[in-house]
Amino acid sequence: QVQLAQSGGGLVQAGGSLRLSCAASGRSSNIKANIYWWRQPPGKQRELVALIIHNGRTDYAESGKGRFTISRDDAKNTVFLQMNSLKPEDTGVYYCRWATVLGDEYWGQGTQVTVSS
Repeated sequence: QVQLAQSGGGLVQAGGSLRLSCAASGRSSNIKANIYWWRQPPGKQRELVALIIHNGRTDYAESGKGRFTISRDDAKNTVFLQMNSLKPEDTGVYYCRWATVLGDEYWGQGTQVTVSS
């Protein structure tokens, strides 16, 4: 089992920055995993924002390229999403998804990000 605790959301003006964290705990938290950040804008479907594979490879949705950076601290079982130059369209609830190489997956509780214009 893996428990995920998200933190770091909030209200920020356009052009500002936020860093989201997703900390894993539990007996399966040390299993290799691929971690994804998703977001759900108001009234829209959930969309993938960024991912980091267990080998360190990263990828981003076009909307976040050049502005978002996903990283991980394996010693702390924590993944971060640094978001810079935020835009109002980045507003939404952000979720981390933790998918172990054994096929189990877990979702964080979600954290609200609101970017004002």
